[in-house]
Amino acid sequence: MTRITLGHVSGVYGIKGWVRIASQTRPEERILDYRRWWIGDDQGFMSRAVAQRMQGNGLVVQLLGRDEEPITDRNVAQSLIGKTVSVDRAQMPPLPEGEYYWIDLLGLKVADEAGLPLGVVTDVFSNGAQDVLTVSDEDKTHLIPFVVGPIVVSVSLESRQIVCRWSREW
Repeated sequence: MTRITLGHVSGVYGIKGWVRIASQTRPEERILDYRRWWIGDDQGFMSRAVAQRMQGNGLVVQLLGRDEEPITDRNVAQSLIGKTVSVDRAQMPPLPEGEYYWIDLLGLKVADEAGLPLGVVTDVFSNGAQDVLTVSDEDKTHLIPFVVGPIVVSVSLESRQIVCRWSREW
């Protein structure tokens, strides 16, 4: 099973075992579309949200514990703070052509239209207007807007390369 991290437990909520989830999905509540979550590292456990709601500016959930019963103890919930929330890659739906999961872009080589290397994708983030690739090599880091057409000319997951209208000098 290939696990993809979609967030982490960021805190506890209340006294009845609920936890705050810092979701990396957009919108944030899309993480709830995945039925089974892996909580923690290799010694973690399979879980799911049995109750959930948006609270303030974040998501709070009640999880199933290792015993497949809802966690109702704040101390147990507190022990989960910092644990990752991952899903099996097989749960992730296929995307339409021209759309990519961020995880698939990490590690891809990036070149300009002339074929000159710009570096490797080391991070992807959203600036609110669009997704941005962090492309690094030994000399420089580029922040390249991931705008297919005007900036991103092509993406090939098979050859693990992105071609951009971009200059090393920028």
